[in-house]
Amino acid sequence: MENLIQTMRIVLANSFVFYLKAQNYHWNVEGKNFPQYHEFFGCLYKEVYDSIDSTGEEIRALGEYAPGSLRRFIELSDLTEEVAVPELQQMLINLYNDNETIIKTLLSAFRQADALDRIGLADYISARIDAHRKHSWMLKACMKGD
Repeated sequence: MENLIQTMRIVLANSFVFYLKAQNYHWNVEGKNFPQYHEFFGCLYKEVYDSIDSTGEEIRALGEYAPGSLRRFIELSDLTEEVAVPELQQMLINLYNDNETIIKTLLSAFRQADALDRIGLADYISARIDAHRKHSWMLKACMKGD
């Protein structure tokens, strides 16, 4: 159970770092297709943001405390925070790579939850995997450019 709890903390931290990075890109994207990418990044960060509360509550349902500080999220996350404003193509690449990392962590959490017969948690994680797989194909499609 301790491994599952730790993996869920990483899922939460990764989600928060990803959300913040996508919001940063939403604010700072530039270029001829600005409106489309501004909206795309907005939809992306909002979808992930909406999952953060539920992920924290799933950790609480396991009987443990959820991390809740920026410092702790950075310590736990497999992702790096964004301190620069990269060009659009790099934004897409960064989010795609981060999203793939999130999927791997979610798959690990799913296997652990399933092995412990935490069916509700496994269902929740499964839905998050599906959401992030959709993000992957959308990011990959965007990376093809004009």
